[in-house]
Amino acid sequence: MTEPELHRRQLLVALASGAVAICCPRLAFAQDESLGASLESGPATGLSAHPARWWKSAGELRIECELCPNKCRVADRERGTCGVRENRDGKYYTLVYGRPCAMHIDPVEKKPFFHVLPGTTAVSLAAPGCNIQCKFCQNWEISQVRPEQVQTYAKSPESIVEAARRFGSPTVACTYSEPVVWSEYVFDIAAATKKAGLRTLMVSNGFIEPGAMNDLCGVLGAVKIDLKGMTEKFYKEQCVGKLAPVLDTLRLLVKRQIWTEIVTLVIPGLNDSEQEARELARFVKKDLGPDVPVHFTRFHPSYRLQNVPSTPVSTLTRARDVAIAEGLHYVYVGNVPGHPGNNTYCPGCKKMLIRRISMTTLENRIKSDHCPDCKRSIPGIWS
Repeated sequence: MTEPELHRRQLLVALASGAVAICCPRLAFAQDESLGASLESGPATGLSAHPARWWKSAGELRIECELCPNKCRVADRERGTCGVRENRDGKYYTLVYGRPCAMHIDPVEKKPFFHVLPGTTAVSLAAPGCNIQCKFCQNWEISQVRPEQVQTYAKSPESIVEAARRFGSPTVACTYSEPVVWSEYVFDIAAATKKAGLRTLMVSNGFIEPGAMNDLCGVLGAVKIDLKGMTEKFYKEQCVGKLAPVLDTLRLLVKRQIWTEIVTLVIPGLNDSEQEARELARFVKKDLGPDVPVHFTRFHPSYRLQNVPSTPVSTLTRARDVAIAEGLHYVYVGNVPGHPGNNTYCPGCKKMLIRRISMTTLENRIKSDHCPDCKRSIPGIWS
């Protein structure tokens, strides 16, 4: 298939709606004056030192973190691998609770969630930090730094709910960096939004321990997992992480009936083979179910992978075709505006249900969670 041509009128619609936004999350506070007026209360001074959850004492003032599979054993006055959790006199603290470094109003499709309230916006925020080190990270300026190296703002969970109400956003998205390492903040935001009749979305690498994920499942509305690749080799060499815990997280989310979508950034020469797409599709179908949406997203040179070219669109199209052939019902192509893989189709009658251009929903034909043509139930969060 040749590179899809983006119709001029569609491009104008996408640009006007912000679908082709190129803003950097760390500048988001200053980019929207109305957002800034509502949310910004000035730079926070110092570190928050909020009591952490998910840890245990390891004796002699040492602690063992139970939040993620790194299972850091941290001496007094030291921090874990993520750099945002610190041992103080044998007690563990998160240093980024209530301290977002980025905040913006985004289309929910930007996360991307394609089966969650299409056409709506999400108040999107990030605190600094991450528990892995992807060479291709798009937001490395905030994920691969310590909290004192980036400007943050004091925002309580309640103020986040207030912002969502003010801007008419039915969801709050914990995104941009890695929400796992600020899970205490995520939990309290999600509990506050749930109480207010809203939903919190978590955009995560899925590198988290089952106990912590189970706790979060009690308050979260939906989760998008970045499944970086399908080999331990890729995770070790490109992410300084592990694949197996991420697969376990996906299984747990589906078991807990949390709406889940998956994104794989397809990188030329590293995780772009037809066989890897096939293995991913077979895992999803067998362990999660064919209705879990999968997004194959186009890579562009970033961070420490500046020497790798952008993904050919034909590679993404092939991955999508393979996944559909393996029996997945909802397979998408990301970062390619105008590609047919931007749209949602009914697995039964094959009619188009949702028409998109990149991150903008242009038409949604789903009626009461069903295809209007063949009446097939379409899974997702539609209202």
